[in-house]
Amino acid sequence: MRFRNRADAGRQLAESLLEYADRSDVIVLALPRGGVPVAHEVAARLRTPLDVFLVRKLGVPGHPELAMGAIAAGGVEVLSHDLIADLRIPHGMVRDVAIRERIELDRRDRLFRGDKAPLLVRGRTVILIDDGLATGSTMEAAIIALRRMDPSAIVVAVPVGARETCDRLRRLADGLVCLDTPALFSAVGQWYEDFAQTSDEEVARLLRGAARAHGDVGIGRSG
Repeated sequence: MRFRNRADAGRQLAESLLEYADRSDVIVLALPRGGVPVAHEVAARLRTPLDVFLVRKLGVPGHPELAMGAIAAGGVEVLSHDLIADLRIPHGMVRDVAIRERIELDRRDRLFRGDKAPLLVRGRTVILIDDGLATGSTMEAAIIALRRMDPSAIVVAVPVGARETCDRLRRLADGLVCLDTPALFSAVGQWYEDFAQTSDEEVARLLRGAARAHGDVGIGRSG
């Protein structure tokens, strides 16, 4: 399976999530930035509120695309200890990367959400969306962080993912929907015709559009 772009992937993904449509206890949370265009289409199709859940990958120094862990809202940190040990990355270097990414996480929170509090998670079914799963470290951090907020269920939904990653996350989440788990998987972008980087401006625009379309009537927010 190959997707034209993230919006196309979101429309296809939504068709596998129709059981959650028009339910007042369901919210859609996207992992920015790439997960937002996907989640925007899902939330529109299901007619559910949309928000972001901020997670930042901790890239290996000198090889930022290789994840040695991730951080998420609520002070959660998930580290790939085996990778860190294999590459002999000093603890201080891991700490410095985490501090830098925490600053960026806070910046994006202000940029994307402004003065609005996050959507209330407690007691709700959360559909957690990204544009794909490679190592799954950012999604794992998001699941762990969300558990602390006491949702009734966490459903991970992605268009494509590495088979072993999906198997691992299926044990952490309450449900997992993945449209395709190719046997040969090297990167998420290989399954998209257009995998251009999603900008901060596009994320903010999509979130504003979703808020206007759904409105805040009856939507609980924390804070």
